[in-house]
Amino acid sequence: MRYLELILDALVAEGGSLKATAKGNLPTKLVQQASSLLPEFAVAQYPRHISLSEFAGSNEDKFNALHYTRILAQLAGIIYIKAGRFHFKKSELKRYQKHGLAAFFPDMLEAATREFNWAYFDGFAEGLQLEPFWVFMLWRLQTHGSLERLNEEVCIAFPDLLNQLPDDGYFSPERQLGMMISVRFVERFLGFFGFLLKDPALFVEGKESSPKLTLLPLLGQAFQFSL
Repeated sequence: MRYLELILDALVAEGGSLKATAKGNLPTKLVQQASSLLPEFAVAQYPRHISLSEFAGSNEDKFNALHYTRILAQLAGIIYIKAGRFHFKKSELKRYQKHGLAAFFPDMLEAATREFNWAYFDGFAEGLQLEPFWVFMLWRLQTHGSLERLNEEVCIAFPDLLNQLPDDGYFSPERQLGMMISVRFVERFLGFFGFLLKDPALFVEGKESSPKLTLLPLLGQAFQFSL
């Protein structure tokens, strides 16, 4: 949402439209401004080189979190691109002026869960979709905060997902599904929205460990389950 605010404020400052790069991406100056926001975020406690960071980059193509934001904003109908320029949709500009950034949170969330292809950034099996199960996964993760338990519960609740993944000789279907959940659901969807923080450490004292997850305040503020 901070990246969205940056994009929208830039559009307002330029009279409602902003020149895109030749490739159709956000201008370099805005990318630099977005990169400078990293110290504000919880993920900044895990310093990573800019070439490995999802939250910084020299251009939009190398800056996954910003690229994700721009795509969601277009899917949500907040902005659009025409004739080499990004435009702030007039009806959405009025909403922004009247209600502020918070008006777009439900729209961005809906775009992320209903419109965006979660396989977009990775090389896992594209045919397997986790998007329909996001509410179940969110409920379970909010209950116990364990990625390992979440993987087990998804396998139990939706065994047909495992049938869509072959045993490739390196990783079992269960392991493949677990990696997809970790990357697509935890790191990108929940991580990019600022709902949780995943420790990037894969090994503890030389042994592979289950990633440590920290549920951030926004998660409890945005979602509440009562069963």
